[in-house]
Amino acid sequence: MKAKKSNRPKAAKKPEALWALSLTVAPEAEDAAAELLFRETGTSAVVTHSKVTGLSTAVAYVPSATLWTPVLRRRLKEGLVALVECGLEVGPAGVTWKRVARTDWRDSWKRHFRPINIGRALLVRPSWSSRRAVPGQACVVLDPGLSFGTGQHPTTEFCLRELARRRPRAGEGRCAMLDVGTGSGILAIAAVKLGYGPVVAFDFDPDAVVVARRNAAKNRVDSKLRPVRKDVATLSRARRGRYRVVCANLTADLLVKYGEVLLSQVARGGHLVLAGILDEEFESVAARFEGWGARRVAERRGGEWRSGSFVVGAPS
Repeated sequence: MKAKKSNRPKAAKKPEALWALSLTVAPEAEDAAAELLFRETGTSAVVTHSKVTGLSTAVAYVPSATLWTPVLRRRLKEGLVALVECGLEVGPAGVTWKRVARTDWRDSWKRHFRPINIGRALLVRPSWSSRRAVPGQACVVLDPGLSFGTGQHPTTEFCLRELARRRPRAGEGRCAMLDVGTGSGILAIAAVKLGYGPVVAFDFDPDAVVVARRNAAKNRVDSKLRPVRKDVATLSRARRGRYRVVCANLTADLLVKYGEVLLSQVARGGHLVLAGILDEEFESVAARFEGWGARRVAERRGGEWRSGSFVVGAPS
């Protein structure tokens, strides 16, 4: 005998939750606080400013409560102390951790991720924006994943502007680009849209590779771009001088450690774009690359960060 079908309504599925890890600091340190969260969680932070308190809050949304450990709490406190030692005004810094609904996370990104124009060459926008590219302007569409880069950070924006500035002219032919530490894939996707090819992108973080591939598919460039998981330490010098532009948005210690390998990837007269460098560290990093024969041709400060572009193997 068949069991009677129950007419009782099914229990509503509980909404998925995230955990919000926040650092509240003086405005001068907001970019550095966001970078500290990114380095410790692998997740880009949303930054807001309170007119009431005069303080800024960087928030990283993470999918697992297991991240919140005594080790992480200690590293965050040590990171804030390091910011003070670097000369930043941190203020009455606070660290908070709380459970939030995913809808809160999405709404937060919608408030703070705005379309940005990289001159008339490129538009970067979220999918919910109705902004349209002007004639001749390439468009990159991104939505925030839990590991994400949007172009809002000054270091990423500098890389985008350098890609737009160095983009291949019509009929120029092969113009290869390498994206080291691709994150969301924003630079590699922009490069494809701007006419570079072939474009190669990799990241050590497997979650970032998943996000980058998803974004490549969303932008319909997955036939020309397939980000892979790879360590910068495994770059081969055998394929010397392959790329017209190499973007390396890494920490200063990694840039110095693997600097000669990165330089070996750049074609003669090509550009190596370095980002992710704290302002007070930039000159020492730049000096190392200049000592290896690279010539500084552009640089830009953004908040507490400085980025630079270097010509490799070309006469001054």
